[in-house]
Amino acid sequence: MRLTRCFVEVPLKPGTRIVLPESAAAHLTRVLRLREGDACVLFNGDGRDHPATLVAVGKREVVAEVSASAAVANESPLRIVLLQGVARGEKMDLILQKATELGVSAIVPVNSERSEVKLDAERAEKRVAHWRSVVVSACEQSGRATVPAVAAPAALADAARKVDTTLKLTLDPEGEHALASLSAPSPASVTIAIGPEGGWSPRDRELLRMAGFSGLRLGPRVLRTETAGLAAIAALQARFGDL
Repeated sequence: MRLTRCFVEVPLKPGTRIVLPESAAAHLTRVLRLREGDACVLFNGDGRDHPATLVAVGKREVVAEVSASAAVANESPLRIVLLQGVARGEKMDLILQKATELGVSAIVPVNSERSEVKLDAERAEKRVAHWRSVVVSACEQSGRATVPAVAAPAALADAARKVDTTLKLTLDPEGEHALASLSAPSPASVTIAIGPEGGWSPRDRELLRMAGFSGLRLGPRVLRTETAGLAAIAALQARFGDL
């Protein structure tokens, strides 16, 4: 039987007893009806799973004791950074969730000329916290023990200049590259840039070109923002990663 995995932001090692965060405690005891003596798995993003046992279940707190620690070897050999134009509400959540399941290493939300979502500093902070919770939940479900980083929204020009991967791509039905003709990046790292609902403007495309991005053809059709990144990640994982 597969054990429930819960994310906790504390150091973990065998013998450690921790009070579980309220959200994790509620999920384990109220939703799954676990009781004292039941097992679960904790992780904190260090690349390891930490089997644990509930040793105290009370109304105010739930305590778990870590019994072991094991490395989780399910990270892709291909480091993929998703540079994603900020999308509205549930679309962005879907992108983050599925990208995490597909093995993306980091997500960089960007604001571009045609972005429909405009966030002030306070809203951006709250949105990033929400996005990170979506990514953590996807790690819990998919078995990942390394949590992809989610950056604060940045201007496209700034984010594109800071990209440090070997290969830099943006989807383009008329792009110069086809998936089959791409050479394996060395080191194995790639950034895929996906526009917002309105797509990249000509100015955005020029910014990306100046930052070293080139076009990748995945087919003759134009994909929506919530489809494009996921299709590209899956294709790149199949070509160079572990799918």
